[in-house]
Amino acid sequence: MAGGDSEQASGATQLSARASFVRKVLTDLAIMTAIGVFLAVIGPFGSIEQPLAVRLVTWLAFSYLGYAIYSPMAYFVERAHTALALPIAPLWVAAVVVATFPMTAAIYFIQFMPRLPPVPPLEEALTSYFYVFVIGGGVTLLFNVLGLRGDKPALDTDQPFEPIAPEPEPNPEPANPLLDQLPAQIGSDIIALEMEDHYVRVHTALGSELVLMRLRDAMVHVADIEGLQVHRSWWVARGAVEDVKREGRNVRLVLASGLEAPVSRAQVTVLKDAGWV
Repeated sequence: MAGGDSEQASGATQLSARASFVRKVLTDLAIMTAIGVFLAVIGPFGSIEQPLAVRLVTWLAFSYLGYAIYSPMAYFVERAHTALALPIAPLWVAAVVVATFPMTAAIYFIQFMPRLPPVPPLEEALTSYFYVFVIGGGVTLLFNVLGLRGDKPALDTDQPFEPIAPEPEPNPEPANPLLDQLPAQIGSDIIALEMEDHYVRVHTALGSELVLMRLRDAMVHVADIEGLQVHRSWWVARGAVEDVKREGRNVRLVLASGLEAPVSRAQVTVLKDAGWV
């Protein structure tokens, strides 16, 4: 019976993760549809000379194509941010620069279909690349920097926040729902929890894994580990802190794996009182 319950719970988690992914994609496509309609109405880069119906078809097609090309770049940005501890904004600029190449080529080919396009002059190619970069970069900015779709907020240590109070479980079970979802290869030595949209990225001494769970719930399952919520999006185990990095008024905790966790300015005093810094 226990095995059956575990399999049912695992299946429910997988279904929930898939449902969350599908909901996110549908939300993104709805936003891209609105952006495509908006661009069709204003007709940028000379497209205003075309009939409205042509502009609608063209800009909606380009919006969906752009989503297919630019959206996967989030995976590489996140991996580079986690592995190399690089700031998000420059990584997104680099990602847009790279993604704009296939997007520009695709748009150029579409314009000449079904015939093969001629090789464009360098000036025309650079101009087309610039136009695509401006639109692709603008949409990427809306999605990933300004948080248009409601992802986790950009790190902001200027604003105070109230730490999330973990919600106690009325009927705690012997199994740990957080640890049970971690792959064996990253172990169970949790050093930090990082909020990512509806997920929590669980950092261990050997790696990290995304788990479909709220941060407040995840903190309940690490209650036996000495740690604190140091930022609206981060919980850190005290034993994992190896150093404190200061950049002006910003404070970051350097963990055993080289990972850096931001500290809200409102929490700096709390950490000092607790002897962390």
